[in-house]
Amino acid sequence: MFESLSDRLTGALKDLRGKGRLSGADIDATAREIRLALLEADVALPVVRSFIARIKERAKGAEVSAALNPAQQVVKIVNEELVGILGGETRRLQFAKTPPTVIMLAGLQGSGKTTLAGKLAKWLKDQGHTPLLVACDLQRPGAVQQLQIVGERAGAAVFAPHPGTSVGGGDNALGVSAADPVDVARAGVDEARSKQYDVVIVDTAGRLGIDSELMAQAAGIRDAVQPDETIFVLDAMIGQDAVSTAEAFRAGVGFTGVVLTKLDGDARGGAALSVREITGEPILFASTGEKLEDFDVFHPDRMASRILGMGDVLSLIEQAEQVFDQQQAEATAQKIGSGDLTLEDFLEQMMAVRKMGPIGNLLGMLPGAGQMKDALAGVDEKQLDRVQAIIRGMTPDERANPKIINASRRLRIANGSGVKVSDVNQLVDRFFEARKMMAAMAGRMGMPGSRKQQRSKKGKKGKKGGRGPTPPKVKGGFPGGFPGGMPGGMPAGMPDLSKMPKGLDELPPGLEGLDLSQLKLPKK
Repeated sequence: MFESLSDRLTGALKDLRGKGRLSGADIDATAREIRLALLEADVALPVVRSFIARIKERAKGAEVSAALNPAQQVVKIVNEELVGILGGETRRLQFAKTPPTVIMLAGLQGSGKTTLAGKLAKWLKDQGHTPLLVACDLQRPGAVQQLQIVGERAGAAVFAPHPGTSVGGGDNALGVSAADPVDVARAGVDEARSKQYDVVIVDTAGRLGIDSELMAQAAGIRDAVQPDETIFVLDAMIGQDAVSTAEAFRAGVGFTGVVLTKLDGDARGGAALSVREITGEPILFASTGEKLEDFDVFHPDRMASRILGMGDVLSLIEQAEQVFDQQQAEATAQKIGSGDLTLEDFLEQMMAVRKMGPIGNLLGMLPGAGQMKDALAGVDEKQLDRVQAIIRGMTPDERANPKIINASRRLRIANGSGVKVSDVNQLVDRFFEARKMMAAMAGRMGMPGSRKQQRSKKGKKGKKGGRGPTPPKVKGGFPGGFPGGMPGGMPAGMPDLSKMPKGLDELPPGLEGLDLSQLKLPKK
């Protein structure tokens, strides 16, 4: 979503990085480019004006003029101000002291509230909570059934005492009227208390900002359940309309936080930079896809870093921690270091990486990914499917020991996985090359299990301190064939040790007169 904005901002700041000293004209030109970038991204005009004013004021101040690298200091200022627009610090959900915590969702029609309810329920379950979804959207046909399906996929219970307009009006067995979602919301909270659910997520009907009747209905639900959090679900693709819509909901219902949906779209993304600054309410979560897993806490500093092309390594690490098993990762590291990695291990690691999301999105979190857009766009996910099919077409013995895969086995694997023999050959050859390279890298880095580390451990055994360094060999050597040698031969006055007898009955020339009775020999 922020691709265009990111390109313009990084382009504007790139011209500064090569300058050792900045003039007022340089700062004005950069501020003008940033202003154009924000306006093209559909950021609200009041937000752009205040943002640019703060940047120019700080860039022309002492913190830049006294800096060793003024250009980098300006980039730092832009990053800090961008973080400030997005909310400054990460804001977490506020849970009630006495359960259940009630979370009410409100927003426009088509903003994705029902899907978001399932995503939020799954996220809460992963955090150790027991959420209950309450179906209060009784106007839209099929809304109750949709919430039930989403809740089932998320593994969360759904309280739906009435089927909504898709089946018809009338009272049900619980005595809840189809025309009164306020009663449904109140009954849902009572249900959560009686069955000990600690979080209640109330899904309300979508409405327009000018629809006073539905706005009053949302206010009635709010008054009936007294939510701990009222979350405004905002479609990030609506541009500057996000500001007027958010202000209408703040006046009619009120909210304590915002969730941005459809951040995976190709719109310009100005809503994310406008709604926090205008409403003063924090962005709590961001939804980046259709899957239930495409949902996470909104971190202003990480989002600003991604917009400026600096990557988001922390989010990448967090995603990896969720899908990788620590013990399995340590065992794999041991195998990489010792060069014993198998195709089975490779398949497990590849499947874990795929659980983190599309490969292109993961690579996009790395610093400098904006300079590799063409390469990231060319990432073929189907190639990973072919690799998976080839490895699964092998027997357990072939995965454990790829060296036994001869020509006939490769033909069988190719036929079984629907690929060419050349594809199997390429996979096996690349695997051996990668295993050799990873083992070498592990040795240089001193990873656990590497052969280099094993050799260093063996060298530590025995006497304390070891035997010390081996002296360098010098041409000439000691007379009599002593190894190592001495430059220039034996010094003048030294006895000729090459004529040393085996016993001590007589002494060599130069040692006559030595009283052997005074010589103390070490005991055996």
